[in-house]
Amino acid sequence: MTPRDLVLVLLVVVAWAVNFLTSALAMREIPPFLFTALRFALLAMPLVWMLKRPAPGQWPRLVAVCLCIGVLHFGLSFTALKLAGDLSSPAIVMQSYVPMTTLLAWWWLGERFAWRTGLAIAVSFAGVLVLGFDPIVLDRPMALVLMLVSAAFLAVGTVLMKGLRGLDVVSQQGWTAVFSVLPLVAISAWLEPGAIAQLPHVSWVGWAGAAYAAFVSSLLGHGLYYVLVQRYPVAQVTPWLLLVPVLAIGLGVAYWGDRPGPRLLLGGAMVLGGVLLIALRALRKTRPVAPAEEM
Repeated sequence: MTPRDLVLVLLVVVAWAVNFLTSALAMREIPPFLFTALRFALLAMPLVWMLKRPAPGQWPRLVAVCLCIGVLHFGLSFTALKLAGDLSSPAIVMQSYVPMTTLLAWWWLGERFAWRTGLAIAVSFAGVLVLGFDPIVLDRPMALVLMLVSAAFLAVGTVLMKGLRGLDVVSQQGWTAVFSVLPLVAISAWLEPGAIAQLPHVSWVGWAGAAYAAFVSSLLGHGLYYVLVQRYPVAQVTPWLLLVPVLAIGLGVAYWGDRPGPRLLLGGAMVLGGVLLIALRALRKTRPVAPAEEM
């Protein structure tokens, strides 16, 4: 990568890592599903005017992608972050969507991978098991379960997204926001009664967290990520994104009072190490093979 693009990918890392902290602070006042609805409502405002229609016959796939990622992934991931009580374990477990996506692409799309990638997938999932025995996680096991389910929906949405054609990142984010707001509000009204009525009493911290998630994490972070993957293979960008949970752990220790134990650190290293190996194997496949020299 050029120095300029390295700066861009580091901006993405910082934007996404800080989102764990700002969202956790905001959810002290706003319940998770309502917070997710506010995020997408704010995001939809500038993007709704730039939406492109999908190709004929792709509406069902687009709606499925939006519901998997916007409603189920984000709604459950914020719920897990709220339940966890720390930033470290959710940030790490979220990365399990990478091996999940690889397995889904193999089962669903027929994509093949070598035994080394299979070993990396096994190491990642074993890391989740090790992490799960850390006292911080054992105290609130439902947070781990919900984050794994959230990662699974992100993996499903990612695989489904491969079949979408003719939609840029602005349209994908915009449609996700548009299709997600009403289901999230309905879920919030069902599971978080009275939360909507309390919105006028939310402080600037809660609104700033929702605005950060919408405009910095989503609009800026995903926008820069899209620019980078247009210039480089996705597998070349992915290893840099492993800095997101590392920085999130640092923020958790510095500002949230996290005290990750040895099991969480060991399990986290296994998860992130497995994801890194998967990314490096994918990057190797994208590199052209040098032509053999003629004798």
